[in-house]
Amino acid sequence: MIHEPDEFFPKHRIMTDQPHILVVDDDDRLRELLREYLSENGFRVTTAEHAEDARARLRGLEFDLLVIDIMMPGEDGMALTASLRQISNVPILLLTAMGEPKDRVQGLEQGADDYMTKPFEPRELLLRIETALRRSTVVAPEQVIYLGEFKYDIGRQELQRDDRMVRLTTIEANLLSTLALNSGVTMTRDDLISQCRIDGGARTVDVQVTRLRRKIELDPREPRYLQTVRGQGYVLFPD
Repeated sequence: MIHEPDEFFPKHRIMTDQPHILVVDDDDRLRELLREYLSENGFRVTTAEHAEDARARLRGLEFDLLVIDIMMPGEDGMALTASLRQISNVPILLLTAMGEPKDRVQGLEQGADDYMTKPFEPRELLLRIETALRRSTVVAPEQVIYLGEFKYDIGRQELQRDDRMVRLTTIEANLLSTLALNSGVTMTRDDLISQCRIDGGARTVDVQVTRLRRKIELDPREPRYLQTVRGQGYVLFPD
């Protein structure tokens, strides 16, 4: 159920890089509520009231994610999604009052990344947006990061030093990939436990980080790349 912003749209974690979101919905009130809520939570937001309006925005601006209502006059959200998917890989989240499984399947078949049924919890929408944005940052298999003499292929999870393969365990590879995809961002131990599928608590994370440092740092006791943020977690700074 959508209520007034002060009642139901609590402020959430602020994102620092301000991804740009396009909200497409013919419901004036909902469109404004989403604009206010997402703006309060660290996003840049542009709105459009129908597909034609959205296309005009897309011609002049770049967006990191689109939130599109399905039931709109003229070209509906399904058709707009299918059309956009022919020319762009931008993440698309569909909103609809139709909650049948077949409707969700149809939306995904048209190329949507996610699907939410109205009425919805705004915080859940926020979390789904953040998840879609994280997925969209996954790099192509050939993209690599450099750590001094080391080269790491994120997609293949392969670490090399002077063209010689350095063996990583599954947990070490997951840990390095997660940190690489969030380069410069401090990851808490809880973040790493959940995203890297690590069994155990904070101490287990510390042990795995120590082992990984032995493989990517010239001096693990004075790490240059995989650094500890006291009281918070760990952060990776590639070259």
